[in-house]
Amino acid sequence: MGIEAEISSDWTGEPAILEGAIVIGAGAAGLAAAYALIEAGIATEILEREGRLAEPWHRRHENLHLNTHRDLSTLPGVSFPIGTPAFPHRSAVIRLFNDFAQTHRLPIAFGVIVEDIEFRGDHWLVKTSMGPRAARHVVIATGRDRQPFIPAWKGMKDFSGKIIHSAHFGRAGNYAGKKVLVVGAGNSGFDALNHLSGSETGQMWLAARNGPSLLPKRIGKVAVHRFSPVMASLPARLADAVMAATQRLVFGDLKKFGLPPAPSGGASRLGSDYTAIAADDGAVDAIKAGRIIVVPQVKEFRHDSVVLENGQAIAPDIVIAATGYRTGLETMVGRLGVLDAKGVPLFNGAASDPKLPGLWFTGMRPSIRGCFANARIQGAAIARRIAGRKR
Repeated sequence: MGIEAEISSDWTGEPAILEGAIVIGAGAAGLAAAYALIEAGIATEILEREGRLAEPWHRRHENLHLNTHRDLSTLPGVSFPIGTPAFPHRSAVIRLFNDFAQTHRLPIAFGVIVEDIEFRGDHWLVKTSMGPRAARHVVIATGRDRQPFIPAWKGMKDFSGKIIHSAHFGRAGNYAGKKVLVVGAGNSGFDALNHLSGSETGQMWLAARNGPSLLPKRIGKVAVHRFSPVMASLPARLADAVMAATQRLVFGDLKKFGLPPAPSGGASRLGSDYTAIAADDGAVDAIKAGRIIVVPQVKEFRHDSVVLENGQAIAPDIVIAATGYRTGLETMVGRLGVLDAKGVPLFNGAASDPKLPGLWFTGMRPSIRGCFANARIQGAAIARRIAGRKR
């Protein structure tokens, strides 16, 4: 379903202008957006910095599975094969990306690093490692978890143990017999604890500044994520109440085990500070059994210990920093004034800055529905907006 690029000649010597869109990033959000644009008759080119699709999924730990249900984690026209588990393994996600790109013959240029984009009044100049390109529209879909973030804790360079980000978790078996501290009680922190709770790990601690909005992966045999379309249609306050009631009903009062309360409801935090809802698959049982001890947040590191905010010192062999990610967009678009203090775009999906027409962002914030469903919705919305402007 290829489409010929419409280009206009440019006597200034700059690159010819694509009368369509350049999509930066070939993850779920970028692929879904490109598909929707091409389906709408808009000339589209995709630039991907890596040499293959789904590179972040190749790099993530081998135990990684989606927290979203397989039937709600597809891309247009391509689904997971029969027999795929309800929560697909990362290898199945990698296959899905490749099947999608091949099925729809998406025009992806691999190994192209976008260094900067510049607004030229009626088009965008995209400066890349392979030379400049120009287009009427640019869709940035490089992902909200592009760069793992670890705080600069005092003394961490002198710590004799190992400090890793949760993105580099590896195999659960690598932690056998090790004392492990997980910092952060969000989605990534609970993902690590879910895996560790089923292995032969030694003592485990969870350092939590805030309590999570936490839901079980399943209630009985029913995958909780199946209800996400309904939850996403509710007002945020009502969705907050439903999630809080479910958490209390399934897990009881987790404050009794040291987990602090969440600062606000799960749906509200998605919008206010982009905190994803955590999924439990064994970690809560380990907390209740005392295998995981909840402790205050980290204050500083010493050579052979970690000092907590209450003055307590613990001695983990490995510290897993489940401390979030950054978009890494400052170099590309930082001077345009479109990022907040955390580097997250102020506009997402079909919303855009009227002072910068033709600049779009997709896949930059978490969603109750999950990243795949959100990618389809936002990609289609952006395509409609761009197609409407062409008429």
